[in-house]
This record gives sequence, C-alpha cells and structure tokens, in this order.
Amino acid sequence: MEIIIFCGIQATGKSTFFKEQFFKTHVRISMDLLHTRNKEQKFIETCLSLQQPFVVDNTNPSAADREKYITAAKAHKFKVIGYYFQSKLSDSIVRNSQRQGKDYVPEIGIKSTAAKLELPSFDEGFDELYYVEIQNQQFNVKNWQDEI
Repeated sequence: MEIIIFCGIQATGKSTFFKEQFFKTHVRISMDLLHTRNKEQKFIETCLSLQQPFVVDNTNPSAADREKYITAAKAHKFKVIGYYFQSKLSDSIVRNSQRQGKDYVPEIGIKSTAAKLELPSFDEGFDELYYVEIQNQQFNVKNWQDEI
C-alpha cells in the first residue's frame, strides 16, 4: 500500500493532478474537503487500517507538516511517495486569479505558504520523490533531483 503526499503552494495544479492520475485508485484526503484536522485524521486512520492507498492533497509546505503523515504511514508499512509541485509564486498568483468562489485563495495566503515552503527530501522518509511542473498546460513529471 502507498501514501502519496503532495507538496507545493496553492494553485500549482495539485488537485487537478490528483484527478488525472489517482482519482480511480486512491482516496483523496484534503483540507479543502474535510475542513478540520480531526476529520482529516479520522480519514487517514481509516485508510491506514484498511490498507487503502490515499493521497494527501494539501500544500504540506514544510518537513514538519509532512512528518505526521510519513510517521503514520511507516508505522503501517505503507510506501511513502512525494510529489513536489513547481512553486513559482508569480505563476501561482496568475492561476489563482482565474479561480472563482471558494477556490480563490487570497494572495496573502499563497505568499504565506511560499514563505514556509521547504523542498522535500529523502531524509524525511520518502521512498520515492517526484518533481511536477506544468508545461503547455500539461503535467511534466520527473524523478527527484536534490537540486531544483
């Protein structure tokens, strides 16, 4: 079984990538849907106990944010896979400006997440890491290189 952890600021394509790549195979765990950490934790516990693959579709900007997921996954013998989404602040702000309603994130929120952003590392416990960028409105996925 596997857990996939997305990392990147808002409006970098994480949820769209989930829909394209994992919708049919993994449960989506997202604060956009669940709204509270308590609900998120209950969904994660259920996935872990049922050996259900899942994706944590949140910004997860720092190693500390990712640690709780990785620790729980390893305790249940899940493979831990990370996807870092290229996080160019200017590109994210432009994409975000095209969002409507609840999907729109105030610019200060994106900038705040960007300020906390730490590149993921195998040292955190990832078994696999990937780098995702958007090119010509398509996702380009590459194996992780320690230098971006």
